[in-house]
Amino acid sequence: MRSLPTRRLAAVALTAAASVVALAGPAFAHVTVNPGAAAQGGYTAVDFRVPNESDTAGTVKLEVNLPLDHPLASVRTLPLPGWTATVEKAKLDKPIKVHGSDVNEAVSKITWTADAGTKIAPGQFQEFRVSLGPLPADADSMVFKTLQSYDNGDIVRWIDESKDGQPEPAHPAPVLKLTKAAGDDAHGGVTASPAAGAHGDSSDHAAAADGGKSSDSTARVLGVVGIVVGVIGTAVGVLGLRRRNSGSAS
Repeated sequence: MRSLPTRRLAAVALTAAASVVALAGPAFAHVTVNPGAAAQGGYTAVDFRVPNESDTAGTVKLEVNLPLDHPLASVRTLPLPGWTATVEKAKLDKPIKVHGSDVNEAVSKITWTADAGTKIAPGQFQEFRVSLGPLPADADSMVFKTLQSYDNGDIVRWIDESKDGQPEPAHPAPVLKLTKAAGDDAHGGVTASPAAGAHGDSSDHAAAADGGKSSDSTARVLGVVGIVVGVIGTAVGVLGLRRRNSGSAS
């Protein structure tokens, strides 16, 4: 008769551990920019990494809005089989200087639309590669507000801006951190960031830049693992104590 409470206790412990993992899972499934950092004033290539969060619907469209308070003169998309990319431009209130020339318009939005029979299915993700530059030299980050559309009509708006000292919002916008360049180039600007190859960060620079982005996720994973191990350890300790008491009573 003593085994029933013990079994219940073990079941409760395992359920609690599973609940912790389930609650922590969605925090890792945001739309992100990878690598998460690049040098100010340079050029870079990034992937907008888009996980499918639905269990029943597929992602069929992605809209990425580029900030016009720090416009980018050069924006190019890498062709992706099964997807059509559309680039929209907007007139600038104040022209920007790029290599000595005035630029009066800049890309304001990129939209990828899935071709017939194509989608990001449940349990999958896709990367949409873009070449950007020159990056602003007077900002420490760029925020790309993004809309993710599903084939059932749902739209997830990744537009919330994270703020220091506050919990991460439910739908944070992808952010590209801008770091100080190592030095000046021959044109008087900062050293350009090397662009990684198509679908793969092969350079050491790209790997180092991505480290800042991945460290936060790593810390979260370790925290979740610690909680799970603590719950299971507590359950094992209580089970051992019950068995000891049961043996003494007999």
